[in-house]
Amino acid sequence: MQDKRVIDYIKNVLENMPIGWLNLTTHRLDIYNESLAKTQFLDQFENLFNANNSEASALYELPTAYDYIRLGHPLSSILEWAIASFHNINPENIISFSSKTTPILAVLRKNLLTNTKTQIVYTDNLPSCFDTILVKAIYGYNFEVKKVISSDDISSFDGTTIFISETENICNFTLNPNVDFYINTQTNLGSILLVNGKKNESYISEIQHVRRRETIAMTPANTLAALKTLINESTSCNNNIEANKTSVLASIKEITGANTKAVVASSGLSMQYAIVMGLIDDATENHPGKAIKIIVPPNCYGGTNDQARRVAACLPHVEVMDLPVDGGNDMAESVDIVLNEIAKEDAVPYIIAEIPTNPRVEVPDLVNLKNALNKERKTATGNIAIDPVFILDQTFCPNTHFLGEEEILAPVRTLAYVSGSKFPSGGKCTAGYCVANKKAAALMEKIDLHLKLCDNEATALQMEFLAQQLPSMNQRIADAYKNTREFVNFIKEVLPTAKINFVSEELAQQGFTPSVFSLDLPTKGNTDEERENYKRALNLKLINLMITEIPDESKYCVSYGQLKGCYWTIPATSTQGTTKEGDKDYIARVALSANMDLELHKKVFKDFVEKI
Repeated sequence: MQDKRVIDYIKNVLENMPIGWLNLTTHRLDIYNESLAKTQFLDQFENLFNANNSEASALYELPTAYDYIRLGHPLSSILEWAIASFHNINPENIISFSSKTTPILAVLRKNLLTNTKTQIVYTDNLPSCFDTILVKAIYGYNFEVKKVISSDDISSFDGTTIFISETENICNFTLNPNVDFYINTQTNLGSILLVNGKKNESYISEIQHVRRRETIAMTPANTLAALKTLINESTSCNNNIEANKTSVLASIKEITGANTKAVVASSGLSMQYAIVMGLIDDATENHPGKAIKIIVPPNCYGGTNDQARRVAACLPHVEVMDLPVDGGNDMAESVDIVLNEIAKEDAVPYIIAEIPTNPRVEVPDLVNLKNALNKERKTATGNIAIDPVFILDQTFCPNTHFLGEEEILAPVRTLAYVSGSKFPSGGKCTAGYCVANKKAAALMEKIDLHLKLCDNEATALQMEFLAQQLPSMNQRIADAYKNTREFVNFIKEVLPTAKINFVSEELAQQGFTPSVFSLDLPTKGNTDEERENYKRALNLKLINLMITEIPDESKYCVSYGQLKGCYWTIPATSTQGTTKEGDKDYIARVALSANMDLELHKKVFKDFVEKI
């Protein structure tokens, strides 16, 4: 009876749901409590269920489930809630993935760190992309594999048992107390993981963090298809992925000027994970026994920083090193210092950096950077040191040319990647891409291998969005930059005491045309603490005014590159969530699009200035 109530209610919800549940990549931070991610949404959703209220207005008022669909979203939360209700378990015990293999890796990671044995049990076949030899050799995970006729044949095991099943009905689970984790996979949708039993609930936060950092949740479109399967409604799928992929790769080649083949991932972070693991695989093969150093700015996007440290925590030969890059630090000087140190150790250096930097929007002297990266160094024993791979996150300026054979970084092994939820898709999907210059082209094979192993390639619909949006990206970037430059100049005029971090006119002429700037508002107080607290309060006052006065355009949101509107955030409390406190930036980061009412934003900002 309860199951029928759930199914009937979900049918009504899917008919009345807000369109944003299906087509937004980022959600409002002003109605989002990160410590209650998913649970606050589901508590209020369950109240509506108990009242049998599926009115569109009621659904629209629900708080944000996750601030970013890579992490989860209303539809994934509802899918997980529905499956949990069928089995009378907590919705936290159900976790959906776009990837079929990453939930396996999530459990294996936890067991590596706790030295727990794992057996992976399956009936027909393991996911074709799950290369057991590679997972053991490169990721360092330990497990045994066992084939059975059915899950009923699984006996008790001194450790963790994962049962994997490829099934048409991805939402259907038949539970056996001897199974700790069920993973149902479906080729076009991804996977759903069920955490079975209270003794395994300690894994949930760790698994959620893998979904947050190394992959993405099942996409809204695929989650909708899974929900329709749950309520016995038919779905259709996109069959044009090859044509869309051809179009996307052609656009990337034209945009980047790189004459090498790109790869396209389900998100910027899943792309970065494939880059890092692919490079570790390459180092293992070509520099066996040598230490690997991943060099990252300590204040960069928290996901980048956190992911690198998570990789290093699993592999004793991998270490993360800091690279101070902005706020008074020179990237080229920092690169030179850290590479000199690594050369002495005869280690393998991989540098991840953003140009322009985030959130200070600074561009290093590229000649000095090239020289620092390209300098021949010697090990402590006098041998030639291993040259670095420069991994460039150019999400702020994906139109800037770094990778062509005549570009400044041509002598350096350089990879560039971009988060697709920004300019590439105009905010319509999260898919990101990576491409190499000629000198680094040989590395792309390993990167592609690990992208496939983690099953983190872009979905069919993501490819369709990119095929639609990439051809207009450069024009959108140019138009958004014009708005941003005009807004920055206006702020300088009406609030000259504010400190603005943005590219100079000279840098813009060189091709750096971001549509993001950071704003350090003027402050007052008798002590450093008073001044800092005043500034932080003023940041929030400004943002709240903007999103209140211009609700159709100004959003409290972490993203940028959308097709319309203006986005405001505080990096320290959003994109730098896992960054060390001392490296966080309590400033306002503002992102403008090509399509917005700039004059209205100027007016509201001027009103704000007149009241402070």
